[in-house]
Amino acid sequence: MTDPALHFEIHPSSGVPIFRQLMEQVLALIAGGRLQPGQMLPSVRDLSAALGINMMTVSKAYARLEAEGVLERLRGAGMRVCDRPTRGGLAARRDELQQLIEPVVTRALQLGLSETELLALVKSVLRERKS
Repeated sequence: MTDPALHFEIHPSSGVPIFRQLMEQVLALIAGGRLQPGQMLPSVRDLSAALGINMMTVSKAYARLEAEGVLERLRGAGMRVCDRPTRGGLAARRDELQQLIEPVVTRALQLGLSETELLALVKSVLRERKS
């Protein structure tokens, strides 16, 4: 990752804490295959400078991802993506995902989408992420 500003986007007025935005974006980059196991992340100093945010904010996001087993700290080198970034057991991961899916399903029903249309949309997004 040579230019961190191209990969991270911060929205201070979104209501989501900046450290949480960073965490979610790192997880999305990993899920999308743009951050591979073993790949180094930008240093705390570089990323905070590129995004114009406090270094402690970046440090907090990295520390939480490290605690969750997503990142690992290499002494003197920085943070890298773990070989197997998993966050808890299958039940815990399903629970976390369900919390995200429920509002999406509710909104899809409000918009008048059928189950078939919603599933087709999910499959489309999955295909995009895999390519």
